[in-house]
Amino acid sequence: MERRDHTVTSAGLRLHVTQWGAPTGRPVVMLHGIRGYAETFAGIAAALQPDCRVIAFDQRGRGTSDWDPQHGYYTDAYVDDLSAVVNALGLDRFDLLGHSMGGINAIVYAARFPERVNRLLVEDAGPGAFEASPGAIRIRRELATTPSHFANWDDARAFMRALRPSVTEEAREQRLQSMLRPADGGGFTWQYDHVGIAATRLNPDPARVVDLRPPVAALACDTLVVRGGKSDYLQPEMVDDMQRLNPRIRSAVVPDAGHYIHDDQPALFNQLVRDFLLPKAGDTTPQTH
Repeated sequence: MERRDHTVTSAGLRLHVTQWGAPTGRPVVMLHGIRGYAETFAGIAAALQPDCRVIAFDQRGRGTSDWDPQHGYYTDAYVDDLSAVVNALGLDRFDLLGHSMGGINAIVYAARFPERVNRLLVEDAGPGAFEASPGAIRIRRELATTPSHFANWDDARAFMRALRPSVTEEAREQRLQSMLRPADGGGFTWQYDHVGIAATRLNPDPARVVDLRPPVAALACDTLVVRGGKSDYLQPEMVDDMQRLNPRIRSAVVPDAGHYIHDDQPALFNQLVRDFLLPKAGDTTPQTH
């Protein structure tokens, strides 16, 4: 699979962008979650070949993108970064997929720029999930208690296994490879701005916290919301609310998957993504309601 890595600058921050597939393929932009990274979508990118040109980037503060010294880890900044990336790549119209925090960013971008987004796929995100779900409480607890340093790789592996028991060992190992770097003096530390990201998630500026309901109602593109059947984050009633707000929204559930659907059930999730973005004549996307 053809791959290209390069840098785009947004508000003075360098963002690491990865593209998979031929430049002539159908463009699909993918946005990761709060502690994610572009490489998490490598499997989905492979499943969409040879039809798609998949574009993902380490959002500010993650991976090899720059950290924001002002700790501007909010939806408005992420959406501005997405605009910078797609404008730099000359994408007039594209499909958009977002997981968790990336799903929030994707919803807001698609509502703000309806002329740019062809189809929108939201992985386990929606109004209410960020604020009050059991998953939101879990994420805040994890951010508050995550160690800043590991003495060795085995300690880091044990931490990740306890944090993400449902995902495969291969997925956990990829996550560690993308999230850790050697620390000065030995051991390993995070390759993302844990302090800054945790600060904005645990003590956010109320003026910059987005209300997702108006953007959900404003979506003008075909939209699929995919929920993990065992997710503690996006609840069934939240999906129902999204569909009441906007009749263009369809939904699907992936059984035996938690919040990280693309890690827990990659084959099922990849097929859902492919069927939605590349439907055959007469096909319809599965719905829960």
